[in-house]
Amino acid sequence: QVQLVESGGGLAQPGESLRLSCAAAGSGVATIRTLAWYRESPGKERELVAEINRAGTTDYADSMRGHVTISRDGTKDTVYLDIDNLKPDDTAVYLCNARQAFRTSWGRGTQVTISS
Repeated sequence: QVQLVESGGGLAQPGESLRLSCAAAGSGVATIRTLAWYRESPGKERELVAEINRAGTTDYADSMRGHVTISRDGTKDTVYLDIDNLKPDDTAVYLCNARQAFRTSWGRGTQVTISS
């Protein structure tokens, strides 16, 4: 079992930066292969933002490359998403995702709202 808790969302202004965190806990943490960030907003499908595997290899959605950075701490139990130069289009619920060999887990998400 893996539980994911996101934090760091909130209200920000265009041009600012934000760091989101996702803490993984539970008996299955050691078997997580990949941690990822997705986002969803009204009227749009849930989309992958970025992902990172246990080796530290990262992958980004084409539209996010250069705009966000995903990283993982030394214990590999927390994953971060740094979003630079925030835009109104970044307004969404950001969800953490953990993939094990036979199971995928989701957090509840953290709301990010970009408004001037």
